[in-house]
Amino acid sequence: MTFPSPRLLLFAIAGAIALALPAATVEDPVARAALPEYKIIPAAKPEELTPAAALDLSTFARWPRSQGDNGARRYSTLKQITRENVRQLEVAWTYRSGDGAANVQCTPIIVDGLLYAPTPGRALVAVDAVTGVERWRRPMPVARPSRLQDAPARRGLVYWPGDRESAPRILFGAGDWIHAVDPKSGEPLPGFGEGGRTSIPTGATASGAVFQHVYVTCGLLGDAYGYDVRTGKPLWRFHSVPRGDEFGADTWDGPQQGANGWSGLSLDDTRGIAYIAFGAARPDMIGVGRLGDNLFSDCVVALDVRTGRRLWHFQDVRHDIWDLDVCAPPNLVTIMRDGRRIDAVAGIAKSGHVTLLDRVSGQPIFPWRLRRAPVSKLPGERTSPYQPDPELPEPISRMEFNPADITDRTPEATAWVKKIVEKSTYGFFQPFTEGVPNLFIGSRGGAEWSGAAVDVPTGRLYVTSNRWVSKITVLSHEDRERDPRHPPSAGEKHFVLHCAPCHGPNRGGIGIAPPLFGLRNRLTDAEVLEQLRTGKGAMPPNLLLNDAEKKELLDFLFRRNQPPSRARGADERTGDRPSYAFNGFQFLTDHEGYPGIKPPWGLLNCYDLNTGKVLWRAPLGELEQLTQQGVPKTGSHNLGGASVTAGGLVFVAGTEDEKLRAFDADTGAELWSAKLPFAGTAAPAIYEVAGRQFIVITATGGGRVGGASGPGDAYVAFALRP
Repeated sequence: MTFPSPRLLLFAIAGAIALALPAATVEDPVARAALPEYKIIPAAKPEELTPAAALDLSTFARWPRSQGDNGARRYSTLKQITRENVRQLEVAWTYRSGDGAANVQCTPIIVDGLLYAPTPGRALVAVDAVTGVERWRRPMPVARPSRLQDAPARRGLVYWPGDRESAPRILFGAGDWIHAVDPKSGEPLPGFGEGGRTSIPTGATASGAVFQHVYVTCGLLGDAYGYDVRTGKPLWRFHSVPRGDEFGADTWDGPQQGANGWSGLSLDDTRGIAYIAFGAARPDMIGVGRLGDNLFSDCVVALDVRTGRRLWHFQDVRHDIWDLDVCAPPNLVTIMRDGRRIDAVAGIAKSGHVTLLDRVSGQPIFPWRLRRAPVSKLPGERTSPYQPDPELPEPISRMEFNPADITDRTPEATAWVKKIVEKSTYGFFQPFTEGVPNLFIGSRGGAEWSGAAVDVPTGRLYVTSNRWVSKITVLSHEDRERDPRHPPSAGEKHFVLHCAPCHGPNRGGIGIAPPLFGLRNRLTDAEVLEQLRTGKGAMPPNLLLNDAEKKELLDFLFRRNQPPSRARGADERTGDRPSYAFNGFQFLTDHEGYPGIKPPWGLLNCYDLNTGKVLWRAPLGELEQLTQQGVPKTGSHNLGGASVTAGGLVFVAGTEDEKLRAFDADTGAELWSAKLPFAGTAAPAIYEVAGRQFIVITATGGGRVGGASGPGDAYVAFALRP
């Protein structure tokens, strides 16, 4: 095994100079402007590229992991359904769990004629993959209050076939545990951990993967872990925020919340390398308490599966203050370079970047360009001197907003958005100015957690994307906590019990849950009460508080009738630096709520990774009210992801119009669509039973995509008429 060239580490600690600057000063734009405009991380030389290993294509006829296979390729060699007959697809069965209605973001797996999936009511079920009839159900403990990690198999599960001594098992996360259950009965396997579960300290999230006897997985709030798949024994832990004398610790200036691990991972079955995608550093948008480039946030990290030892890493955004996560399991790909087939790994990000790296060394396949970035205007903040500005692979989208992109849907819409833009900042990695909205294509831009699919024989990458403009405002943090010498109010007690697990004990936000500082400046009592009643995004409805208790909670959130505040002193995390909060995840929209940018607003993108060029882009999703007005198809907000087949088809859902679609893999032409009972909310799984090919989609709606039907409880399978 070879190791990365030192040139890959050139920018690993580019923020170190910033750490030495006085805490509350403003950066010097003149000094920044004196730096070279561009720096290049060179591409690997042809002789340095890793030759492709043999690949058994027959393994892609199965779907034992939510991402299709350990390489996260979501590719199927099945080709009974083709471009010529796809219009004959019909519903083969619909399974309704009947235990609630909530957004499920997990693609099911199929093994030996059974489909395994989570339900909105927080159970795991096995369903006959031909008929949709439930075979068993394993209820999981329901936490109160509910946290993101408490949803079983939140973003995936995996099957392990066992060995001579150990039985087969379904592995998935729920809460602070990794669970192993019997595929035939759903019963916990007693030899795995304690009673069929083993602890994961940073909370469960995306699907893990198994190599030999090691199960590798990530924690929602950070870190990667290796477990003995037979016993559940912890084997190793890799810190996403390095500690002590660990490599990369000097890119942070003290203990931190972490770089989240919700993005997921892939695994090379031949070489025993796991590829971990880590998201943005926390807290979102505020970097004064974590100066430096912040390894291993926004990174693809390669780990030796047996030991957890870091082999290499490659960072996208440095000192991320825009929530531009490397957001999905890296895709293993085999491509042609200089007349040879070579093995690579592709990482995708909300920044819109596609990083294509040699699978063994981590060196970029194409030169990776870095561009001089602006200085911060916030006292105490330190931006990284350089940020990525790649030319190849071509970006999915550009992070910077340009006024030329303002919507022209109607004169009223244009005028509305122009007024907002005139009062905002924008540009290439534009940092925040206190109290001024900052516009960039980010939190709903570029790629998303739903990831990409790979056409294995050709090296094509199919990735869904959004083009929504974030509108984020950073404010001074003036909502001080109460003096600890005084007892908490009734509202604070409700907050600690029902809200703090996601929003943090000091309202600062955890993971993707936003901070609640300054809530009174952006929401009304009625709006907060409505969110408590119905839920919003990943936040479930609160059915436990009565009206009087909700009023007490609002008094606390809006800082009314509170005990005296803590005396102003050094902030607990930022020391003597200024303290800030942001106003939540807002977006640039027109007066009717449509995106404030010209369409397309949602896309399916096809890349030829052999060249790094985009082959085609197709609008994904339709807003029927605009179609009726004669507006060409705009694409819509989407969160689902694609899967691709040897039949020349790309299947994808995840759109607001609640449809599953099939596209021509070569041209991007939309060939077929079908209305679902609720919006599809994960990538389709593709499988065969008794010679019949099926496409199954998680159709539970809700979440960030929503859909007119709201949240539901369905899985829908399609097939050709027998």
